[in-house]
Amino acid sequence: MTIFQSIIFRYMIFIFPISFLLSGCNVFKPVNSQKSFIDTKDEFIKIMFYNVENLFDTINNPATNDEDFLPEGNYRWNSFRYYDKLQKISKVIIAVGEWNAPALAGLCEIENREVMEDLIYKTPLKTFKYDIIHKESPDYRGIDVALLYRKNYFKPIYYNFFSVSKESDTNFRTRDILYAKGVIKTNDTLHIFVNHWPSRRGGSSQSEINRMLVANLLKQKIDSVIKTNPLAYIVIMGDFNDEPSDKSISEILRANGDSLKINEFLLYNLFHYSEKSGSGTYKYQHEWNQIDQIIVSNSFFKQNCKLCLNYNSGKIFKEDWLLIDDDKYPDKKPWRAYNGPAYNGGFSDHLPVYMEIIIKK
Repeated sequence: MTIFQSIIFRYMIFIFPISFLLSGCNVFKPVNSQKSFIDTKDEFIKIMFYNVENLFDTINNPATNDEDFLPEGNYRWNSFRYYDKLQKISKVIIAVGEWNAPALAGLCEIENREVMEDLIYKTPLKTFKYDIIHKESPDYRGIDVALLYRKNYFKPIYYNFFSVSKESDTNFRTRDILYAKGVIKTNDTLHIFVNHWPSRRGGSSQSEINRMLVANLLKQKIDSVIKTNPLAYIVIMGDFNDEPSDKSISEILRANGDSLKINEFLLYNLFHYSEKSGSGTYKYQHEWNQIDQIIVSNSFFKQNCKLCLNYNSGKIFKEDWLLIDDDKYPDKKPWRAYNGPAYNGGFSDHLPVYMEIIIKK
């Protein structure tokens, strides 16, 4: 880090956390969850997922295509913009937790472990004692998935990264699937899968085969967990670049959103309702798309569950300060960091999703 960068960094760390947190004091609203079967002794933990839109550092990595995100690159990415984005992401994570940050946060579009360390150690997130599960993926753009976990809530006992290969195309590259198995403080086990599936570039139908490929691999890994323990608590989250009704999710994963069929399907999509209602996390032209989702095993809905969910537990974090007026189409849109090469100074082109798990006593 240069002397100039060091000065900027100190300014960001001591000034921006205060201004961001103060500006957010009026945005932490109660969650309107249906809690008809909740006992006053029950505890709760939140799990979230967020596509943070190109969280790159300012250092050139010759092994990846990060040239746009350099001070001399097309986006004129610099230390000030980088640390500003870190502060904004930390604000979102804390806000989702209503001042008590989520126990687990899956993230995608992050460049490397170093940006994750900057996020949890050099922003207000340092208060919550997060740790990181991450591995460099083979993606050409150099973007990865990662899992943040609060060490006093979740203890990993095993994790792995599943690479996706394509026999017909040896040059095919995409993000790994992150898998983590761990115990929460009640000694109940959670199985977490974090995903960032191939994009729709070239058209949704033309690129569908790539997402079907990843879905098949993910289904194999989920089946392996269920074979060992049919009542396993499984959480599958990510930017799937497909919606709940698309084949990769509804047919390959067989993730259903009908609560009346909860015993027929092993997986339940907490965001099936959102697609039907016309809401979403990503806006393409005039339409909202629900491509960021959390899918869970039906064990969370069993009568004797120890970790429990309501059918409407999936929420989109859609606060006004994450949105901006859409000058081309009706309604607002996510306030993103960049619009092409133009710097907007926002958060991300996606909105976060989250759920709250009820821990029965």
